[in-house]
Amino acid sequence: MQRMIVAVAALAASAAFAQGSDYPNRAVKMVVSFPPGGGADLTARMVAQKLTDALGQTVVVENRPGANGLVGSEAVAKSAPDGYTLLLTDRGALGVNPSLYKALPYDPLKDFSYVSIACTGAYVLAVNAKLPAKTFQEFVALAKAKPGSINYASFGIGSMPQLNMEALAARVGVKLVHVPYKGGGPAVQAAVTGEVAAALLTPPSILGHIKQGRLRALAVGSPERSALLPEVPTMKEVGGGEDTFVPTYFGIAAPAGTPAAIVNRLSAEVKRAVHAPDVAPKLAANGLDAYGSTPEEMAKTVKEDVARFAALVHKVGIQPE
Repeated sequence: MQRMIVAVAALAASAAFAQGSDYPNRAVKMVVSFPPGGGADLTARMVAQKLTDALGQTVVVENRPGANGLVGSEAVAKSAPDGYTLLLTDRGALGVNPSLYKALPYDPLKDFSYVSIACTGAYVLAVNAKLPAKTFQEFVALAKAKPGSINYASFGIGSMPQLNMEALAARVGVKLVHVPYKGGGPAVQAAVTGEVAAALLTPPSILGHIKQGRLRALAVGSPERSALLPEVPTMKEVGGGEDTFVPTYFGIAAPAGTPAAIVNRLSAEVKRAVHAPDVAPKLAANGLDAYGSTPEEMAKTVKEDVARFAALVHKVGIQPE
């Protein structure tokens, strides 16, 4: 019996190796769960080109946007676990969506084999230039002096900017008023025009407005200062807490059950891709930091996020759809 068990295990290992050894022998599809033109699409297309070069087979990018990344994520979760259908999505689709939808058509903890967090993107707290707060400390003091008088824009209910701003409010003990918009563009415009006092935005989206004096950046939610906004202090520097503004990320996953040999090969190639000398600077210019995590690191991050954001969504009082 023991010999039989050993033989079966050896055959299984041999089959797994065989599945990965000739991979890929045809085109690979990378589903992006967001529209063309944004950070997710940019990351996907640069990584796909590098994977095409490294794997010797074309990696085709297919945009399947909708419902906070739900549409594309569901499509990949239900695909064959053979390494020929990949997902590029963001932190919200994996870590926040389970708390926003009563009947999520995929389980981020069970339905994916995680490949790598390709890159991360920090958020910047920006305020309208007319707001009488020139520093983070002055912003907090103003909010404490006039509870409920400062409103802020987000990309929508349950979005990362909303959850991060509510985490900030809880940490420093202030009351802020949330105003949801349909995406980053309208949120930026609302802050620029003064329709809202503040917003949590990406560095590239506010650079021009800062230079033209319409917005003022108070703090960036990254361990180190942003190369795009070197004069803006980090949240840790201003006393707002290093982990208060959780950065977004763009990560790559495959359907659950994808052979480990394929997942590990893809992970290594993704890391090489994002750190390539012709890729990392382009990511940085768009407010993204090359990362390239291991599969285990990404799986751990998703698991922690699901619990973290569930508690925050409940605290904020967001009702699942």
